[in-house]
Amino acid sequence: MQPNKVKVGSRYIGKGEPVYIIAEIGINHNGSMELAKKLIDCAVFAGCDAVKFQKRTPELCVPREQWDIMRDTPWGKISYIEYRNKMEFGFSEFEQIDLYCKHKGIDWFVSAWDEESVEFMEQFDPILYKISSASLTDFDLLQNIKQLNKPIILSTGMSTIEEIEETVEFLDNNNLLIAQSTSTYPCDPRELNLRVIQTYMELFPSIPIGYSGHETGLAPTIAAVGMGATFIERHLTLDRAMWGTDQAASVEVGGMFKLVKDIRDIEKALGNGKKKVYESEISSRNKLRRTLSEKRIAI
Repeated sequence: MQPNKVKVGSRYIGKGEPVYIIAEIGINHNGSMELAKKLIDCAVFAGCDAVKFQKRTPELCVPREQWDIMRDTPWGKISYIEYRNKMEFGFSEFEQIDLYCKHKGIDWFVSAWDEESVEFMEQFDPILYKISSASLTDFDLLQNIKQLNKPIILSTGMSTIEEIEETVEFLDNNNLLIAQSTSTYPCDPRELNLRVIQTYMELFPSIPIGYSGHETGLAPTIAAVGMGATFIERHLTLDRAMWGTDQAASVEVGGMFKLVKDIRDIEKALGNGKKKVYESEISSRNKLRRTLSEKRIAI
């Protein structure tokens, strides 16, 4: 069975297509629209295909017992629920993101963490939804997104293979993409388990498989492309030392530029698997290969 190609916006993701490269801005904007636009600019400069944000309703996503925990933040020491609300963008911010990304010619979408967030995001008609690893077993949310009949990227960190198979069966395979991921920030290379990409290809042959990385460095992500990942997601930041939980597992703009370039070079280098003699080899072949008759003369 040949893997499906899922249409996302104006292009397809799947075997034989260019790798779809996603710069995860997530919450690295720290509640700042100015910073969000700078990160979009960085993604465009690097040559990424899309940027991704996150959308939560804090009162639904944060357990009640954590609301009043005090936390040091860029806004001073405030309660955790207040901090979560300050980190969330509302209609005005996402309207600006929508217009800005269209102006810059880059796709954008979100991972929505609750049903209210899905309803909110539908005002902008996103091209796809990401299901975070944390939401993989939230079937109310899955159903809410599934009924929209839009492409879905399913991230599979902190999940058993049984949980993943159950969720994949529940969702529409014709519109589904699956990402290997490990939910540690940053992640030890020994726990990235890139060979799961091949496991997923065998288990779900009709679904495009990709990789969402949280490691430091670029090598594992590049290796994932070599193993057949059809889409890549990495967190993007202006500075890995900035305040925020995801910054240390993110890639700075110079690194993202290099990552995109290396991925595009790998795509060219992988070829089609059919061995041939290239025109560029002919002169070397004629110069360096002795024929059987030449060997006999030499003897």
